[in-house]
Parts: sequence; C-alpha cells; structure tokens
Amino acid sequence: MSVIYILISISIIVAVFFLYAFIRAVKSGQYDDDYTPSVRMLFDDELLKNSKKNPNKKPIQTIKEKQV
Repeated sequence: MSVIYILISISIIVAVFFLYAFIRAVKSGQYDDDYTPSVRMLFDDELLKNSKKNPNKKPIQTIKEKQV
C-alpha cells in the first residue's frame, strides 16, 4: 500500500513539472506562429479566386489593398 502513495506523489511531482515547463514555454513565445504570416502573401491570389466562386463571402484584404 505504501508503494501506491510513493507512485502517486512522484506522478504529481512530474505532472507539476510538465505544467511548469508548458507555462514557461507559452510565456516565452515557443508556440507563436512565425511561419504562417510570412507565407500568407503567397496564397492571397488563391483566396481571391475562391472568393469569386463564393460571392457571399468577403475577400480577405491584404495590406496593399488597405493602403490604397
């Protein structure tokens, strides 16, 4: 029976460690998406073509279109 208490306490310590590591990674920007914004401009033409097929949806405006 004492082995169960030891295993439960060790598993709680490991779980707390992983929770701390996850929170630290999120705060440091580990999961920020840096790749998608850089390639979004490559697919803008496809998004505009798809919006012509579905006229009910608004096309996504690019930065250049907003500046004009």
